[in-house]
Amino acid sequence: MLSKSLAIKFFLIGTSLAALCFFLLSYDTLKQIPAQTNEQNLNSSAIRGKHIWENNNCMGCHTIFGEGAYYAPELTKVYERRSESFLKIFLKDPQKMYPGKRKMVNYNFSDSEIEDVISFFKWINDVDLNGFPLKPSIEISKSNVNSLPSNKNLSINKPKIFEQLCMTCHMLNGQGGTIGPSLDNIGNIRDKNYLKQWLNDPYSLKKDSLMPKLPLTNENINELVDFLLQVTSGDK
Repeated sequence: MLSKSLAIKFFLIGTSLAALCFFLLSYDTLKQIPAQTNEQNLNSSAIRGKHIWENNNCMGCHTIFGEGAYYAPELTKVYERRSESFLKIFLKDPQKMYPGKRKMVNYNFSDSEIEDVISFFKWINDVDLNGFPLKPSIEISKSNVNSLPSNKNLSINKPKIFEQLCMTCHMLNGQGGTIGPSLDNIGNIRDKNYLKQWLNDPYSLKKDSLMPKLPLTNENINELVDFLLQVTSGDK
């Protein structure tokens, strides 16, 4: 059995070591914070975007950094996940991207306010959160596998803008949205000129098109057309 004096020594030594570890770990954490917060890119536009976010109570529906409500999508990595082009269209008119489905209010943001909100999202996107949020593991739905025209399309590398923008509404190989038609065999259905004109201005070919005119550059359009022409079932 320990004597009283020895027990006190154990207590003091143990407490001192625990306190030392705590302070060293705290120091190491605080030392890393400046490099993780992306503070150097927190410009005036991003700060204005943060004020717009707060003044419109966006956290009443959304979460960032895991904090907020869980009614609407988590937006910490929305800039990376959806792209600037998508965000511009969506913030201008949420119903255009999800006609009849989305419940987000149209706040009638001006173009400059939209730019500020996007700058805020861009700053958030580059904050080092040690892997948060985890990227979802997206697999092809089993219910869609048997309906795929061909597995040939699985080997085609998708352009980043296709994954960020087009797959919001369209499905390819069992992945994507269901608002627009499936693109599994689009390369056999449409030719190069049609696809270019459609991507440049859908309303020029179909006045009542649900697809909005997207802010695509000529480079974006050419990249998407080259990709879509490869998406075929193999049967013409």
